[in-house]
Amino acid sequence: MKMRFLKALASAIVLAILGTTLPASAVYAHGETNQEPFLRMRTVQWFDLHWSTDKLNVNGEVIITGKIKTLEEWPDVIPPLSTAFLSTGGPSSAFVKKESYINGVPMIQSTRLELGRTYDFKEVMLGRIPGRFHLHPTLMVEGGGPVVGPGEWVTISGKQSDFVYPVTTLSGVYIPNLETWGLSTVYTWHAIWIVIGLAWLVWWLRRPALIPRYLAISKGREDVLVTRTDIVVSIGLIAVTLGLVYGGFQWADAKYPKTIPLQAGKVKVEPLPQEPELVHIKLVKADYNVPGRTMEFTIAVTNSGTKPVQLGELMSANNRFVNADVSAGPAHVAADYPKELVNFGLKVDDNRPIAPGETRLLAVNATAAAWETERLAGLANDPDNRFGGLLFFYDDSGNREIVNIAGPIIPKYI
Repeated sequence: MKMRFLKALASAIVLAILGTTLPASAVYAHGETNQEPFLRMRTVQWFDLHWSTDKLNVNGEVIITGKIKTLEEWPDVIPPLSTAFLSTGGPSSAFVKKESYINGVPMIQSTRLELGRTYDFKEVMLGRIPGRFHLHPTLMVEGGGPVVGPGEWVTISGKQSDFVYPVTTLSGVYIPNLETWGLSTVYTWHAIWIVIGLAWLVWWLRRPALIPRYLAISKGREDVLVTRTDIVVSIGLIAVTLGLVYGGFQWADAKYPKTIPLQAGKVKVEPLPQEPELVHIKLVKADYNVPGRTMEFTIAVTNSGTKPVQLGELMSANNRFVNADVSAGPAHVAADYPKELVNFGLKVDDNRPIAPGETRLLAVNATAAAWETERLAGLANDPDNRFGGLLFFYDDSGNREIVNIAGPIIPKYI
């Protein structure tokens, strides 16, 4: 028993040492997979994403562009999209967000998004800390937290000490490096308050602190614990503190007369124009085969357009399930798209083009290890057992129709 204990203790010590000595770049976990499937499947779908580069130097730019589709199948447990903010996911200190836009509108403030609509977005990031980082676009939803989009590995080379961020203020003042601007003032005020705090502690700790005070209290002599000198020093310290606060305010107001308060309002962003829906679907049934790692669903597809269409892709929770038997499906997967999010496991029982005016039942299987590795199989444990995503239909010219799919799903364990 003692030997087993010693072995367990030795293993714990080795693991602790490895955990503190291995470099951070050796950790490849994706935190977004910890989010519940319903949050990733039924809120926002990200598509047409593009990262301008996956390698840059310190001070270099990487631009993320793409589209977001807000789903009408919005979970009841999450507040509606009355307040949202475009951000990024990943190590926030590794990049600096220089610009961000939704439909061309600067996203300095939050905005309100409409359900069931599509928006363009763009984010310009600057490399700050050398390393290899997973960079995601993220939509921060009030009351619901972050909805994380697909991530790409981006490598930053160079030295952090070379990072500079020059800006010109609205009043025309040029700041050579926002990274270090005003730090001397911050250090000075911290030093002042630390000195005052330490002086206050030393004043009370200069005499016996515990036993004599306890004895005085036990004998009912609290009056001897605070002397007249203590009261005078306390009043003096209050006066000094108030003087520093008032004097600091006057100094800052004189040095920076033009200031802008924190922006608490919201900017209005109109969604992209809605195009006529040429393909309509009706979900007949949906199952999730747990041991087979397969989503199985049947849909009734009606083609109201003028060209035959085929189902080429299912997108859900940032994962793309592509139909390799339809040429337009793989053709729309960019070479630089994150490989771990693309699965060529979408199978349709009838890949013949659906003619204009035709309605056809399609049995679709989406099989991939991603249901487990991306922790999407947890949808089987959701209280309402519902899923959501986008279906991409293509005609013979490569044009696509994007259709929402959502509804209840039943887990199958055999």
